[in-house]
Amino acid sequence: MPVAEWQSQPESIDDFLAGAGLEKGGALCRLGSFIITPMDFISKLENAWSERQTMVCVGLDPRMDRLPASLRGAPDPFFAFNRRVIESTLPHACAYKPQIACYAGEDRLDELRRTLEFLKERAPEVPLILDAKRGDIGSTAEQYAREAFEVYKADAVTVNPYMGGDTLAPFTDWPDRGVIVLCRTSNPGSADLQNLILESGEPLYLEVARKAFGEWNEKGNLCLVTGATYPGDLAKIRQVAGKMPLLVPGIGAQGGDLEATLRAGLRPDGWGLLINSSRGIIHAASGEDFAEAAGEAARGLKEACSRLRAVIMAGGGA
Repeated sequence: MPVAEWQSQPESIDDFLAGAGLEKGGALCRLGSFIITPMDFISKLENAWSERQTMVCVGLDPRMDRLPASLRGAPDPFFAFNRRVIESTLPHACAYKPQIACYAGEDRLDELRRTLEFLKERAPEVPLILDAKRGDIGSTAEQYAREAFEVYKADAVTVNPYMGGDTLAPFTDWPDRGVIVLCRTSNPGSADLQNLILESGEPLYLEVARKAFGEWNEKGNLCLVTGATYPGDLAKIRQVAGKMPLLVPGIGAQGGDLEATLRAGLRPDGWGLLINSSRGIIHAASGEDFAEAAGEAARGLKEACSRLRAVIMAGGGA
């Protein structure tokens, strides 16, 4: 891990990194008179929770038909949209999560790349999660890992474990990156497989949680996806997963209950959750005020989480 001594105040972070032979991108750790980079994903996320005092993860999943009319015909409309959304939501976000299919389906992967580069430049301390839900074996999984971590330089990627634990190894072999495993997803059809009862008497999703917490997590960089639409299951997963971070989709458009989610999933320290909202934030308005509306939606979700978290941590009821 590269280390550079802080000898004098540089004119800019770019000047310091260039002089130290470091690349810009990961969050910086300061230790006395030293700066160490990069910070691993779990540490970066824990730092974002404590420093930014928010659990809001903004899903950057733009849809062309919901962009303001002024952007639809503009060059690079997704990047232009994302840039303004990021600027307005940044004070309220602990992470960002673009869904790769939203860009691939529109042949706009270059704009996804530019979005991630902008985020790394604008806020290198904020974790970036590539929502790709990859899952394959051997050399194919290795290439998917390179896609996420080399091409897009994401801090973490979502993966599908249902081909077995060996399919996760090419991702977990990047020890400074996060691997977020689908466990109990928010869609109604998830019960078809995830709720199947095993010989142990427990559902399959809980076995996934146990393996992710235990034998699959040799590098300590696994997290879980657990939908807000099933808070009872989320509570069971938290009991199995200990302090492991949980990415929670399903608040907002999918109908997940925020209070029930926090009561089920918060750790004893009051953190541990990435409350993801995509449409509810980035498409809060479809007019020219879309960025301001996104910022207000992110702020509202942050404040709601903070109020409920305070009540829960104080041992209060609804």
